[in-house]
Amino acid sequence: MQNLSLIQSLGQKLSPQQIQFIKLLQVPTAELEARIKEEMEVNPALEEGKEEQADEQAEEVAEEASDELDIDDYLNEDDYAGYKMQGDGNGQEEEREMPISSGSSLQEQLIIQLGFEKLDERQTQIGLQLLGSIEADGYIRRGLEAIMNDLAFSQNIETTEEELEEILYKIQTFDPPGIAARNLKECLLIQLEKRDDHSEENQLAHKIVSSCFDEFTKKHYDKILKKLSIDDEQLKSAVQLITKLNPKPGGITDGLVKTQYLMPDFILTNDEGKLDLTLNARNAPELRISRSYADMFQSYHKSDKKDKKLKETVSFVKQKLDSAKWFIDAIRQRQNTLLNTMNAIIKYQYDFFLEGDESKLKPMILKDIAELISMDISTVSRVANSKSIQTEFGIYPLKYFFSEGIATDSGEDVSSREVKQKLKKHIEEEDKSKPLSDDKLEKLLKADGYNIARRTVAKYREQLNLPVARLRKEL
Repeated sequence: MQNLSLIQSLGQKLSPQQIQFIKLLQVPTAELEARIKEEMEVNPALEEGKEEQADEQAEEVAEEASDELDIDDYLNEDDYAGYKMQGDGNGQEEEREMPISSGSSLQEQLIIQLGFEKLDERQTQIGLQLLGSIEADGYIRRGLEAIMNDLAFSQNIETTEEELEEILYKIQTFDPPGIAARNLKECLLIQLEKRDDHSEENQLAHKIVSSCFDEFTKKHYDKILKKLSIDDEQLKSAVQLITKLNPKPGGITDGLVKTQYLMPDFILTNDEGKLDLTLNARNAPELRISRSYADMFQSYHKSDKKDKKLKETVSFVKQKLDSAKWFIDAIRQRQNTLLNTMNAIIKYQYDFFLEGDESKLKPMILKDIAELISMDISTVSRVANSKSIQTEFGIYPLKYFFSEGIATDSGEDVSSREVKQKLKKHIEEEDKSKPLSDDKLEKLLKADGYNIARRTVAKYREQLNLPVARLRKEL
């Protein structure tokens, strides 16, 4: 026998308007214009232009639409799916790529070079399979045995590892030098061999990579000196040659290269000590509701309410008016949220924005700003993650102003950014023949007055993309 039970639970569900706002809030300025054009293309009730008195009346009509119109008079519940925004999907954000112009791609250039080789049809198919296995950085990381299986299943071509390697060696002579290597060592050796340079320097560089590669990558120069019986000057010259080689040969010829421009969302000016914040003009588009669509809706009152075609027209017009109004409201809400958040950041970091001195940055986390503007941390995060501000000292991403606090000997908290700058300075000034270990850096920072642990030093060093002492060693 079945047991039936009733379970009551509480849950939150975002309205279409809230989803609209969240999506628009995290769109960067550079993409906002395209997003607005996209909405205007699918909604004829949305227009560009400054609101005038007639437009305000049109907006009132849009507001009255929900109040005065009993949609049940026109449609059954099953006929009306509700408001759906352009771009709505399953709730997950989509990363869209803007179309870009491109020249010939790396693959196309390699296929052209393959055509100059005197290969029969079978060898050409094997060569194309190898070219298809080249990754974006120019390497073939897929094993030859796996490529053999691919040829057998997809092309019905039986081959051997020796035949595959023979054609691979031909491809490795193509431009750019180092292409189709299976690892970094092979990539560097290909480039050194292609230089066709019989100088002592080139030969020594080849010998270092071929027989001392492990020592070279770990900068164990003393072991290389001993193993090859060479002096410091010879080693230094060969190492300089090796470091000029390209470790990612696929990255320089691909025509599909994007150029990105940093467009500030805010502009901050300093008028004799008075900070003035404005939104980038692209963040404040002038939008209005179409007067013709508002008039079309008003005509419903003078028509036969039982007419079937009118029912369909009214439901369509109502949906578009609602959509336009919600989109305009979301844009306005976006502007207000951006300004409120940025004003709070300026207030918190006022000394920095006044002088541009990084040492004036105070420890600040998302929660600090969320509490100032009485908004959720996730809202502040959406603003901080994709926005930037133009100041007299340069353009800064908003994430730059957020940092943890580090205690000093005086008991005050300073920004972790200040500590990172101090750490970077110590590393820049170190003796490169005897780089400072994390333990020594910890002692130096403590001598500067920062109470910091060695693991924190290591974390900050990694965040600054600085290698460990052993890998910073120079001859």
